[in-house]
Amino acid sequence: MKFLPYVLKHLRRNKVRTLLTVLAMAFCIFLFCVLQTSLEAINSGLKSANAARIVARNRVSLIFGLPLSYKDKIRNMKGVASVATSNWFGGFLGGGQPDFKKFFANFAVDVPEYIDMYPEFILTPEERAAFIADRRGAIVGKDTAERFGWKVGDTFSLESNIPIYRVGKPFDFVVRGIYKTDESKYPGTDPRLMLFHYDYLYEATNHKSQAGTFVVKLDDPNDAASVGRAIDDTFENSDRQTKTETEAAFRAGFLAMIGNLALLLNGIGIAVAFTILLVTANTMSMAIRERSTEIAVLKTLGFPSLLVLGLIMGEAVLIAVFGGGLGLGLSTLMIKSLPSIPFIGDAFRGFPNLGLSPKVGSLGFGVAIFLGFAAGLVPALLAYRAKVTDMLRTA
Repeated sequence: MKFLPYVLKHLRRNKVRTLLTVLAMAFCIFLFCVLQTSLEAINSGLKSANAARIVARNRVSLIFGLPLSYKDKIRNMKGVASVATSNWFGGFLGGGQPDFKKFFANFAVDVPEYIDMYPEFILTPEERAAFIADRRGAIVGKDTAERFGWKVGDTFSLESNIPIYRVGKPFDFVVRGIYKTDESKYPGTDPRLMLFHYDYLYEATNHKSQAGTFVVKLDDPNDAASVGRAIDDTFENSDRQTKTETEAAFRAGFLAMIGNLALLLNGIGIAVAFTILLVTANTMSMAIRERSTEIAVLKTLGFPSLLVLGLIMGEAVLIAVFGGGLGLGLSTLMIKSLPSIPFIGDAFRGFPNLGLSPKVGSLGFGVAIFLGFAAGLVPALLAYRAKVTDMLRTA
């Protein structure tokens, strides 16, 4: 620690260059933490997948539905405990042109089969009974209820952006329950969904609606592969073949529809980190060239080459510490403000528990230290191996 003032003095020698290097490092860590937090938020939904549930959909695409008659056939298969229809509704508040500021995920589901399959949606007995009894009833997550100021008994209207569900007027709903979640028991459960009766949708569309997916609860989670294969084999020769997969695989496939986000975001992070590595290495090289005389004098005064190497590495790591700390602070502020940003915020608002996790924060700071160490290594080694006479001659 006695050499720390010496290292800080050298960093202050060219304040503008040092400041710009710290800011570049901070930007790298800021971007890394924001991108990794985005990935973590997107993947959080996979954590709530239940091994005892599988999902059957149209083999061609989720865009195409399945006949409702499949439900009874699946229910009678060996190993199946229950089956429920689940349709993406795509409704917006207020009707008219879609307004993403008023959007939240909403599904038409079989009641009570669907809510019996999902114990992670916690309702009071009174809320459950009221929801089952009211055809226009809906349950919403606590976050969505807080967002719009809803309470049990309030009414609202949704109009879908899916042509078959546009019936000339919005669908009217009554909030019959506000479900809660238990992160300790069911991690990753989305507290922002809205569920309503599939029968209401089916009747309003003059019985034209088909099943988007069938959620199947198994007697034994170990039978997921065999039951899924049996379902697909049953409808192999029909004009609407099925693809049945575990709930986790279904959700991962749904996310994959928007591209390989992990590859894209990680690629951006690696490219930025490599660029900052080059910038920091260039900064350290310039600093060493400017101080060749000082380094030669230090060695002449008896400073060991290893100590000189350590002082130069200390400068690089200290820049990384300052930049990493600043980057973590900026990323924390940015992540907290993401849900309030127009357009982008509407997407991030749907992710539960959005925030800079200790894991991502630690990894980001570790990346900063690694970049600082890697950037200072080559200049430090050159100074370590340089001869006093050569350094004085080139000064």
